[in-house]
Amino acid sequence: MLQSTQPGQSRGSGSREGLQSPLLQARLGGKGGQPSLLQTRLVLRARLYALIREFFATRGVLEVETPILSASANTEPNIASFVTRFSGHVDSGARERWLRTSSEFAQKRLLAAGIGDNYELGRVFRDGEAGQRHNPEFSMLEWYRVGWDHLRLIDETVELVHAALALVGKSTTVRKSTYRDLFRDEIGLDPFVVSEAELRSALGEIRVDPVGLSRDDWLDLLLTHWIQPKFPHDRITVIYDYPATQCALAKLRAGNPPVAERFELYVGQHELANGYHELTDAVEQRARFVRDNARRRERGLPELPLDENFLAALERGMPDCAGVALGIERLLMAMTGSDDIRDVLAFGFANA
Repeated sequence: MLQSTQPGQSRGSGSREGLQSPLLQARLGGKGGQPSLLQTRLVLRARLYALIREFFATRGVLEVETPILSASANTEPNIASFVTRFSGHVDSGARERWLRTSSEFAQKRLLAAGIGDNYELGRVFRDGEAGQRHNPEFSMLEWYRVGWDHLRLIDETVELVHAALALVGKSTTVRKSTYRDLFRDEIGLDPFVVSEAELRSALGEIRVDPVGLSRDDWLDLLLTHWIQPKFPHDRITVIYDYPATQCALAKLRAGNPPVAERFELYVGQHELANGYHELTDAVEQRARFVRDNARRRERGLPELPLDENFLAALERGMPDCAGVALGIERLLMAMTGSDDIRDVLAFGFANA
């Protein structure tokens, strides 16, 4: 998909936009003994974390903590990782280390070890743009449910988002749609059979450099530039059953056409969560990693080491499960009605 370091990321962000950020104004503090906007937002984050922990505690889902530094990296070509070096004794392990872009692989290793349902609420890192919508360091909630598929997990994800919005007195409607039906309903095209030329034509006046773009890139452009901007601000939209070519780490379901058992959840126009009925086949997983590195070579990007610990865990056997990652800052933005990620951070990247 045509995303960069974080879901739905745009290609340009001006450094001057922070001058008008309410968060920067809030750092001056409140007046007349009133709490500052910054303090209010930090309190809201703390309340959200408490809600999340209670939500999972009542459901018997274990909170875990996994490493932030790893000897392997995310091979996904559209995600850039931060890399650093360990200066200690060579026997301590690989010197080159990557800051995690997700806790996914480590949590799946715990699943393979028999830990069962688990979640992690922690910091992740993605190199790239910083500005109004994105921060290279951000918070991710990721959880896994053994024996579930992606459709069942959709309902729990919607329930959690509803509970979070209720903290600030907000409510939303919910629309669930397959990827195929969404394209048919919104732009009158069947994304599984329409030609690439028709996809390009459907973009209308939107002009992009077509060099190197794949069919999935054109589909993604239609989703982000034509369909997504029309999502009502007071609605949760869930898209599920994606084209098989957009399988990422999801299982494929046979059919005509086959589909990837994954979903994305939006509040208004902003994507909050991405979930899968998880792939458990070690051979297929390795093949996908290898394809990722092949695409990286085609784009002139360096190949990255595969997570052999994760692959070994899959070989030993990981239970059938569904998992989802949800961006905390995106959720806080939806809760506060903000369109600037720096409004929900203690300090944005420029001031970290």
